[in-house]
Amino acid sequence: MSQGVPADGGPTDFDIPNPYVLLRRAGLRPKKGLGQHFLVERAHLARIVEAADIGADDTVLEIGPGLGVLTGALASLAARVVAVEIDGALAEIIEETLGDRPNLEVIVADILERPAADFAGFAPDSVGARMASPEARRVEPDSEGARESSPKSWQVVPEFKIVANLPFYITSAVLRHVLEAPIKPSSAVVMVQREVADRMIAKPGRLSILGVAVQFYARPTRICIVPAGAFVPAPAVDSAVVRLDVHPCPPIPVRDEAVFFRVVRAGFGQKRKQLRNSIAAGLDITPADSASALDSAGIDPRRRAETLALAEWAALTKALEGVGFGLET
Repeated sequence: MSQGVPADGGPTDFDIPNPYVLLRRAGLRPKKGLGQHFLVERAHLARIVEAADIGADDTVLEIGPGLGVLTGALASLAARVVAVEIDGALAEIIEETLGDRPNLEVIVADILERPAADFAGFAPDSVGARMASPEARRVEPDSEGARESSPKSWQVVPEFKIVANLPFYITSAVLRHVLEAPIKPSSAVVMVQREVADRMIAKPGRLSILGVAVQFYARPTRICIVPAGAFVPAPAVDSAVVRLDVHPCPPIPVRDEAVFFRVVRAGFGQKRKQLRNSIAAGLDITPADSASALDSAGIDPRRRAETLALAEWAALTKALEGVGFGLET
């Protein structure tokens, strides 16, 4: 059980039980199929709590709480904590050790079963009504001038935050599930494999579909590297903690998100191919038409997908939409 975090947000000591003792007591073993590796390094646990920046009015959705080492610290800071754990046996351990917390709810479920905001208790109707007010929709002008903050499909709840330890096999699925949902958290602190973290924060020149998608919805910041030895049992590779600050509105002007990502997928569809050819193949148009759209967007057709910035993907999408190349919806 955690002892909590001081009011100034500084690091604190964590009472970390031996995972094997807890599991043995319950007649359990770590399940490789669920990617169960339990973080036991005090300093890294404290950094996750600090990065989450939990306030007294916040609701925290903890995805994959495991044995509940972080859960108690989050509950000491937040108004509510909803811990969603797919393994019912682990959920029982959390209930036994932290069940006296009145602001903690433990749910046995697959986070992908329904929207994250639903688990956290944010009804679409109530959120929509609040976000419809002029004050909630106002944004500061950016380099392209002021834009309305958020279409109906993009609503950020300031007091809704996520903390998650994501096994490799569901990392991309959970990130998409959280970020593409109509109701989004204001931030998420996620622990992922180090290689995945590198892709999330990559700059043009090393971008991937994952990097484009994450950066379209949020500003990612790597908090720290977590060595494999900080876990029990130790995984094969190091991990990293990444904080995602969700954009209150799309960071680039895009008419249709689905069309935008169709173009992005086409661009990355054939690795090491020039954009002229990968866009043509992905959208079933001629290389000449692909090159024409790229020229119209101010992009050299010989470039490769990993070199494009988000604004360039938006410009290319607009150019393709302008002539109707393979983008019928």
